[in-house]
Amino acid sequence: MVRHVKLIALILGLAGCGGSAPQDYAGSEPIVSTQSIPAAMRGVEAKKLFGAKPQGSQQASTPFGSYSKGCVAGGVQLPETGPTWQAMRLSRNRNWGHPEAIDFIKKLSAKAAQQPGWAGLYVGDISQPRGGPMLTGHRSHQMGLDIDIWMLPPKRLNLTRAERESLSSISLRRANGAYTNDNWTRQHHEVIKAAAQDPRTARIFVFPGAKVRMCKEETGDRSYLRKIRPWYGHHYHFHVRLSCPRGAKNCQNQAPPPPGDGCADAQQWVNNILNPPPPDPDAPPPKPRRELTMADLPNQCVSVLTSE
Repeated sequence: MVRHVKLIALILGLAGCGGSAPQDYAGSEPIVSTQSIPAAMRGVEAKKLFGAKPQGSQQASTPFGSYSKGCVAGGVQLPETGPTWQAMRLSRNRNWGHPEAIDFIKKLSAKAAQQPGWAGLYVGDISQPRGGPMLTGHRSHQMGLDIDIWMLPPKRLNLTRAERESLSSISLRRANGAYTNDNWTRQHHEVIKAAAQDPRTARIFVFPGAKVRMCKEETGDRSYLRKIRPWYGHHYHFHVRLSCPRGAKNCQNQAPPPPGDGCADAQQWVNNILNPPPPDPDAPPPKPRRELTMADLPNQCVSVLTSE
């Protein structure tokens, strides 16, 4: 059973990418860098270098690498407040992303605002101004193509900066994620469904009980369910992962999710939560995660960091 869970994790490929997106956009040609890593960057944790950049680079908007080992040139900042969204936790300066991600948020938030009781969306982390490893938290979100959407239905969109720091989202899980709790609504189903139906979406990560409930309650087209993948946590927010934009030659796509709606996989996650399999005595201990340096990232990320 433990090996089965590991296999699911491998299939999900949390650290990878998704299929090709159908839309073209301006400025997607890759930046070719022949620079070696400057001496001042060698051996330095990449998160410290990227975390120190307050603005996006003055380059054509292009993602490089993968979601867990990459960066983004020409990152665009999501406005702090829009007609149907507010960016949260502004002190983190993580409301930056590839233009496709910013456009995705604007369109999804407009759809969310059509749901009863929802004024739009509260948007969590996207990426740092130039992507790359983050100072805290995520291992992904490095190319400006990952987006965290809060589960809290916005009642108003005039939160102050202080309120955006102190307000918390709500959890939708019960029994460690095996089931949804009373905070779950049909509106959550419809918002996540709308996110999955956008052709740019590669995957959506959400706690297992939410996926199982959506599987049970969906009576129409079920094809979008394939993109919704169970994963640890993800009960205060759901995580949208966009595909590499067309023309972004140095953005690494992961394989699409397995065929089918993925509901059986989600149910297996739930079964393992309710009846945890015994530990595998032969399983090797987990290896500590090594901090990434510039040598782990695409060479174009050097020019992203050194650009104005």
